Amino acid sequence: MKNIYFLSDAHLGSLAIEHSRTQERRLVRFLDSIKHKAAAIYLLGDMFDFWYEYRMVVPKGYTRFLGKLSELTDMGVEVHFFIGNHDLWTYGYLEQECGLIVHRQPATTEIYGKIFFLAHGDGLGDPDKKFKLLRKVFHSRICQRLFSMLHPRWGMSFGLNWAKHSRLKYPDGKEAPYMGEDKEHLVLFTKEYIKTHNNIDYFIYGHRHIELDLMLSRKVRMMILGDWIWHFTYAVFDGEHLFYEEYVEGESQP
Repeated sequence: MKNIYFLSDAHLGSLAIEHSRTQERRLVRFLDSIKHKAAAIYLLGDMFDFWYEYRMVVPKGYTRFLGKLSELTDMGVEVHFFIGNHDLWTYGYLEQECGLIVHRQPATTEIYGKIFFLAHGDGLGDPDKKFKLLRKVFHSRICQRLFSMLHPRWGMSFGLNWAKHSRLKYPDGKEAPYMGEDKEHLVLFTKEYIKTHNNIDYFIYGHRHIELDLMLSRKVRMMILGDWIWHFTYAVFDGEHLFYEEYVEGESQP
């Protein structure tokens, strides 16, 4: 039985990350290290800091990462790509060229007899009205078509600088630390969700850039995956147990 891997939030291409090339290479080395052990890999959003596909143009760069994903899918490894709030504008290239399975909504799926709820996490339980409005604009087909009218030179520059500004809002580019069960939006959402969906064993999210492994009951376990900017953390399910691990220079450590 091969493993299932979960990771998120690499924000590749970010103008706010000085070590971006080293970061991409580390991610590719990790993917290479698991290619013979993985049955499936779930990328839970914001793998790119800004990704926008035009009809005949895709973003420059990411060749090592996209090449490794293509190698994995060619080998028969399922690679699932969940859109985040930074890389939702994909219109077929990742599926057709790289063989990815793209998810535009949270997904509930059975893996080796266990039920998983998987999502990037943006918009789940967050009461911020400004964020909700911005998210609605980003997901609007009309707004997407209007953005497509911009020349890629200007469109990509605008998107990358917008994303950079978003990252630099936080001290050192790092998001706020864990705020506690009574304040974390994803925890509050999950607690409410399980009231009407009591069959789910594991909830796994990205988005918050924190490492969180929380038992909400004897049955229900929730994880937030950290990121691949500072933490280099991921989850792995071997069919019986779900582990939280950190990738350190070519080797996994619990």
